[in-house]
Amino acid sequence: MMPLTDPFFYICAIPAVIMVGVAKGGFGGGLALVGVPMLSLAIPPVQAAGILLPILLVMDAVGLFSYRAIYCRKTLLILVPAGLMGILFGYFTAAVISETLVRLVTGTIALIFVADYWFGKKASKPSKPHNVIFGGIWGAISGTTSFLAHAGGPPFQMYVLPLKLAPPVMAGTAVIFFAIINFSKVVPYYALGQFDSQNITTSLVLLPIAPLATLAGIKIVRHINKKMFYNITYAGLFGVALKLIWDGITGL
Repeated sequence: MMPLTDPFFYICAIPAVIMVGVAKGGFGGGLALVGVPMLSLAIPPVQAAGILLPILLVMDAVGLFSYRAIYCRKTLLILVPAGLMGILFGYFTAAVISETLVRLVTGTIALIFVADYWFGKKASKPSKPHNVIFGGIWGAISGTTSFLAHAGGPPFQMYVLPLKLAPPVMAGTAVIFFAIINFSKVVPYYALGQFDSQNITTSLVLLPIAPLATLAGIKIVRHINKKMFYNITYAGLFGVALKLIWDGITGL
């Protein structure tokens, strides 16, 4: 089948893929969340998710190669098992949990987290140690919200940001975590009917942009000041939180 031919779709899709790719390279915090909402301006959200996932997998492959030796092993050991459990929970509850509610709750939690950092003077406090319980909770929430609403970024950041990892280490950890999460979504997404020939061919049309945008994000992370990196990341998380809350309220 032919790919989508609506010009307005590509007006939305091309900048969305570029922004997601830069974010997947480790820069931009929650910027990766804009993908599905931007594509949803032209097509239904479920179709948008189906088109975007193969592109995300290519971005993940580029990120995995670039960050293969730069990551926090302990963070991944805590978050990955919990995230995979969250994927399973999301799959089995997809029919009964409202995507609108997931976005609203996730956005509210993320907004509280950013406000506490900005106004509670968290920026001046030392880094926090790992916590298996909190990591398990946030990892599971990240996996669930990633599956249900492509909103796994804020829960992930709510555990990882207070650790105050070096920017490349945080970026590499995020790339590996979400690569595992995204690859684990392929089979359940297929089972739910989110892939078809038109979606796949449309993904192939957009695919050449993916590695270039991801490499751009990787280059930025490796040359940015740590303080600036975290300021931009928290600011990005704030914007995403507002977007998720708005989507949740308008969808009720």
